[in-house]
Amino acid sequence: MTLAVSPPKVTGEIARWTPPRELNEQEQQIVERMSRNGKLFAFLRLNRHKLMDEAFQAELASMYRQTGAGKVAIAPGLMAMAILLQGYMGVSDATLVELTVFDLRVQMVLGWLGHSEPAFSQGSLYEFRQRLMRNQMDRRLLEKTVEVAREQKEFGERKLKTLLRVAIDSKPLEGAGRVEDTINLVGHAARKVMMCVAKLLGCSKQQACREAGIPLLLEKSIKKGLDVDWSEAGQKKKALQALLEQVESMLSWLRKNLAEEMEEEPLREHVQTLEQIRKQDLEPDPEGGGVRVRQQVAEERRVSVEDGEMRHGRKSKSKRFNGFKQHVATALDEELILACAVTPANRPEAEATPALEKDMEKQGVKIDELHIDRGYINSSIVDSVLEEGGEVLSKPWKARNGELFAKSDFKIDMRSRTITCPEGKTMRFELGKTVEFATKDCETCPLREKCTQAQIGQGRTVAISEDEALQHKLRKLMKTPAGRERLRKRVGVEHRQAHIARRQGRRARYRGVRKNVFDLRRAASIQNLETWQRHLELSQQQVG
Repeated sequence: MTLAVSPPKVTGEIARWTPPRELNEQEQQIVERMSRNGKLFAFLRLNRHKLMDEAFQAELASMYRQTGAGKVAIAPGLMAMAILLQGYMGVSDATLVELTVFDLRVQMVLGWLGHSEPAFSQGSLYEFRQRLMRNQMDRRLLEKTVEVAREQKEFGERKLKTLLRVAIDSKPLEGAGRVEDTINLVGHAARKVMMCVAKLLGCSKQQACREAGIPLLLEKSIKKGLDVDWSEAGQKKKALQALLEQVESMLSWLRKNLAEEMEEEPLREHVQTLEQIRKQDLEPDPEGGGVRVRQQVAEERRVSVEDGEMRHGRKSKSKRFNGFKQHVATALDEELILACAVTPANRPEAEATPALEKDMEKQGVKIDELHIDRGYINSSIVDSVLEEGGEVLSKPWKARNGELFAKSDFKIDMRSRTITCPEGKTMRFELGKTVEFATKDCETCPLREKCTQAQIGQGRTVAISEDEALQHKLRKLMKTPAGRERLRKRVGVEHRQAHIARRQGRRARYRGVRKNVFDLRRAASIQNLETWQRHLELSQQQVG
């Protein structure tokens, strides 16, 4: 059996990963057995030299110092391939390290067949992932999958297009941090403070809690320690006061004994988290007796102690979630994901578009058609596409006015900048302003009861948006079968999102926005590779 070349480890110039291109006998047998299941392993083995070519490996090597100082570096090309395998298999760092010893498929892709020791350590994998994120090379990894796929003949003449049809969509992602109610949030944040204090003082958490006057933290559960009937409002209120009294005792003790440490990391961060939660979740009790849980949700409310970037979000009016929104931009004709972004769940879709636009600009993407959800209408990318002469396609905002005439019942003429009511009265309008029809016309109008509930002396008003021209065009599209067919083309990006959701699951793998951007870019890279693989199979079937 011929063994693959071991990945080079160097201390000077960063070496390249150069495993053999030709399959040896063992690899041929493995590839043949993966004709149905695990086909991407075989695909990566056969095409790894295209993905991790000399130019891209040079980019990866640029993340390292070239002085020869520091730890021994494993060839970054191999580590980047391992990162992709981890995302494809959905395994932990520790499991992936073991799979480099026991899984023939992983060994084959990494050029590690026949070795009895791991290809890298768990620490090396963690450090490489951090390095990727610091240097934005996870973005380049995604871009590389797009570049390589476009170069293949399987994509035909589509790769020659300079103007693309791009679709953008979002989906919810439940955060990895634990979501808790006010009592548990305050207790959890206080516990983090005291764990840090115990470490600083070199004593046990039990001793630190007793000295600080917060024995409630010694219980396994804050609510167990408070021991009240939580269904009874009065007892619940007393329990909150008892907890807050001990928290205040703890803070007073800290200010007296660890004043300097409170101004430095890591203690400062934990104290700030506790203060943030108290400020956002509590308010003065109007009936006296201290404070109460805030009756209305605070803006930018923190929902998790462990992940400070998670937020409340809504899928719809009735369905809520806690975490983030994932955004992807897809080239519809090529079925390739071009860019990704992650935002806290409470942020509007439009806030994701600057990051998406910036990443696509780096690839030289010019958008001919932009297919979006209504949530992206008021975004910078829409303005950019329209300024460049492109077209924006989206469902228009729905005009609702109860049982009265809606805005859609009025005739809007964008050329003459006029709006005509159902009774035939016409008014001129300006973009971004509200039109009020003449009082004398509305008061004597036979359709008044169907049109407005305005007081006597006032006419019907209609708001004209800044993007009324775009909305007017979209409403016209919705009225024709051909227009509705064009609007349905956005389903391509929804399919990409569905594939990613099946791979990642509904819950985030990591905490925080940046790490989840990394995970989304990795999942998108894998999806692009599978798209390339599918096009290759279709091409081979047509030839056959």
